[in-house]
Amino acid sequence: MKVVIIGAGPAGVTVAETLRQYDTRSEIVMLSSEPYPPYSPPAMVAYFTTGQEVHLWKGRDFPERLDIDYRQGTKASGIDPQKREVHLADGGALRYDRLVIASGGRLYAARLEEFKPGVYNFKSLSAAEELLAHVKEGARSALIIGAGFIGVEIALLLRDIGLEVTQLVRSRVMRQMLDPETSEIVLGMLKDRGIQVRRGDDADAVAFVGKPRAEAVEVRSGDVVSADLLIAATGLRPNIEFLGGSGVRTEWGVLVDDHLRTNDPAVYAVGDVAETFDRFTGDRYVHAIFPNAVEQGRVAAYNLLGRDTVYEGSDTMNSLKHLGLPIIAVGQMTGEELRVCRNGVLRKVYVEDDRIVGFRLTGDVRTAGILRSLMNKRANVGPLKGILLAPGFGMGVISEMALAAQQLI
Repeated sequence: MKVVIIGAGPAGVTVAETLRQYDTRSEIVMLSSEPYPPYSPPAMVAYFTTGQEVHLWKGRDFPERLDIDYRQGTKASGIDPQKREVHLADGGALRYDRLVIASGGRLYAARLEEFKPGVYNFKSLSAAEELLAHVKEGARSALIIGAGFIGVEIALLLRDIGLEVTQLVRSRVMRQMLDPETSEIVLGMLKDRGIQVRRGDDADAVAFVGKPRAEAVEVRSGDVVSADLLIAATGLRPNIEFLGGSGVRTEWGVLVDDHLRTNDPAVYAVGDVAETFDRFTGDRYVHAIFPNAVEQGRVAAYNLLGRDTVYEGSDTMNSLKHLGLPIIAVGQMTGEELRVCRNGVLRKVYVEDDRIVGFRLTGDVRTAGILRSLMNKRANVGPLKGILLAPGFGMGVISEMALAAQQLI
């Protein structure tokens, strides 16, 4: 069997690694549009902060070690499912028996679809290297458009290496994943770190000023804000354009079933390009986070091996590690809110019908594992409500928990 994997991010790498674990004979070809070994996007900040190659999570010798035909700097321009061929941007073609689309996503905002030269991002290692090169060349200030998790991480990184940083915030920091109270905590800590935050300036409603290169941003209020570096952190759009005319069904991303197959049984899609379903709500969208990408890669590989494995759904989850205060956000913010705030630690768990549907932990995230396990198992936590937010919950220090947990079995 010849398997071609378009993309070398966490999802594509996991497909290849899992396949090779159980199948040493099949031919595996992996295409990467970037001129680097496979890397982990979440580790890029640590790489630029420490200078250590922590982002090369599988090592530089990953392709050789797993006997993979790794083609870096190679971009797919189309596919022909009838001929089972991948067309390459250089004019070549690759035959496949099975194809895995793991082409990831790119920067996106509804009103900023075409970014001018002079606008940078941190979406890929190539883009991040270009951005940091300008810092080394003497850039002293940065304007970041967007305040989601990625935008905040970029702001902290650039501030830590000495830049003056301004961040445009639509309404509140990380509003899609954090409740208002936790969002205000993050906002205060950003300001304490010396980051200037402009609230109410809609990241999707700005206009770049300057021709041909962007030199400043005109915000909703009409003010023009300039900086040495203009950085967009406004969301993600799946890379699906090369699938045009192929017959592979797409909406926002590539549509897949619960085995991560497309409408063509020989073609799978995983990671930031795959439009999967939420584990709890059933809603379909692209769940672009590292754990989902890895799990999807594992499930797709099992199905390529003929193991008939069902994907249980994607998680809504993220964490912020470089603020100086650990924060983890998982699941929904609906239903009954259980809240504890003491000694600078804020914990919130959201419960519907005695089942955990989400939680937000700030300052102390040690109980995240047990809370997520209970949430994923849809365990009845009614008897545990009084101790769910205790500092030692799940770590063997609360005697009542052992008794109450018997009702979960």
